[in-house]
Amino acid sequence: MIRHIVMWKLKDNAEGATREQNALKLKEKLEGCRDIVPGILHLEVGVATPGLESSYDVVLISDFADKAALDAYQVHPTHEALKGFVGAVREARQAVDFEV
Repeated sequence: MIRHIVMWKLKDNAEGATREQNALKLKEKLEGCRDIVPGILHLEVGVATPGLESSYDVVLISDFADKAALDAYQVHPTHEALKGFVGAVREARQAVDFEV
């Protein structure tokens, strides 16, 4: 099993919305990817709690049956479509994939 974790720090304002609004939009878009390919075992999206110290705004934690499932997710049209939004609203991104 492959665990795929991605974190985004968002711009204060982008795409006509605030950081908080874009965090919720990104969460919704990512959750829309939950069942797009076979082999997604778990997909969870968290938005940083207001008032708590946090260096990143949104986190994706997902588990894939194997690398082939992760690779299929990466190039799926639904996932590809959200990359434009992410590129417009993100300030920074960190990611890690590892075997569980």
